Amino acid sequence: MNAERGSAKHGPRIDDEQKHETEGVVRGSGPTRAEEWADPEGVVDPEEELTPRNRPPGHKPGTPEGITPEAVERRSALAKWLSDAHWPSDRDDLLAHAEEKMAPDPVAESLRDLPDGEFHNIGEVARALGLGAERRRW
Repeated sequence: MNAERGSAKHGPRIDDEQKHETEGVVRGSGPTRAEEWADPEGVVDPEEELTPRNRPPGHKPGTPEGITPEAVERRSALAKWLSDAHWPSDRDDLLAHAEEKMAPDPVAESLRDLPDGEFHNIGEVARALGLGAERRRW
């Protein structure tokens, strides 16, 4: 039996692959790149982290103009539960769809508050509920 082999658990080909993958670590030259997801992340400079980023106009984080944070949350919940609804729909159709999907009570209550009429998308539903609408500046 050859004493040079690294392991008796697998063959020489796998031994050679593992040797190649760990060579960088053994020599101290850094990550092996065998699996990039396993590479450690670099250290972030605390000063750099506190520096505000420059973002293009209209891409700043936070609540868009024309709508409150609470309205954003309500609108998001409506969109989550009505995303696969058939449009255009009226109040009863949307309420039936939400109940079929077992939407939470606040979503169903909001839909019960809708006025009569036909809605073509979530934006129209949100406006009818007084949730506001995003205003984009171009």
